Amino acid sequence: MTRVVVLGGTGHIGGYLIPRLVAAGHEVVVLSRGKAEPYRPHAAWRAVTAVSADRDEEERTGAFGARLRQLAPDVVIDLICFRPDSARQLVEALHGRIQHFLHCGTIWVHGASTQVPATEDLPRRPFGEYGVAKAEIESYLLDQARRHGFPVTLLHPGHICGPGWPPVNPAGNLDLDVFRKLAAGEELVLPNLGMETLHHVHADDVAQSFTAAMTHRSVALGESFHVVSPAALTLRGYAEAVAGWYGQEARLSYLGWEQWRETVDADSAALTWDHIAHSPNAAVGKARRLLEFQPRYSSLEAIHEALEWLAARGDLPALNPHSP
Repeated sequence: MTRVVVLGGTGHIGGYLIPRLVAAGHEVVVLSRGKAEPYRPHAAWRAVTAVSADRDEEERTGAFGARLRQLAPDVVIDLICFRPDSARQLVEALHGRIQHFLHCGTIWVHGASTQVPATEDLPRRPFGEYGVAKAEIESYLLDQARRHGFPVTLLHPGHICGPGWPPVNPAGNLDLDVFRKLAAGEELVLPNLGMETLHHVHADDVAQSFTAAMTHRSVALGESFHVVSPAALTLRGYAEAVAGWYGQEARLSYLGWEQWRETVDADSAALTWDHIAHSPNAAVGKARRLLEFQPRYSSLEAIHEALEWLAARGDLPALNPHSP
């Protein structure tokens, strides 16, 4: 039985990953702050050992690596590493002591799209605090793998989606009014020409990628993989699909960025800019080929499931029951 320690296992990805790990027969330990219930309830949690720890505080004192090492893991899955120093502490503590270390990255390590769909071997040109930090973590971990044999695999999800939280909308932010306008057949104004892209992925497909990398460890070590749906969406195409789910024809208009940003609040504008400036469109062929990763959900299927959940909560109008 493989002993797997998951850092951040009570969140979106963990809600699907933990049941997969338990079903595969692994001994699972979830290390978290212990302040939240699992995001997605499941009977598998009865077989999980929960350990409470404040990662940020223990990293400040230099104790977190030792804490993790004492759990004697065979495999560590880190879903919540956002700073290079965090990655360094774990590598120093675990080198020579584990079989496999899996890190959750992001397709934003690429920065703005150039050649699309982007493949994993393209040069990194990240921007923004999050993307830059994640790219630095990736560079460090791969260097440790190639120079010192640290057994790491990096998995880079797109915009994680599914029931439990709002998906990034066709305007590239999280404002639910965008969906409400499409449901009501009202005009929706998109930035520029609506041809920038978003690349969603269902949380269960992200979870699948981690178990696939564990299964195919020999070819996963020292490698990075995109974890996305089979195809990205344009803002325009996304809006048209959502309107159709409500039995409407999308009424879309467009404004240049400088004008459009004045039509929304500052937080929404900033989030939209992050998404359209990146316009991610990532290839998934490497993960298909080496890990036998097969996404179960298209972008639209993942989004549809998220909107059904929001509608059941009363946050959005009900979708047409005959929508795909």
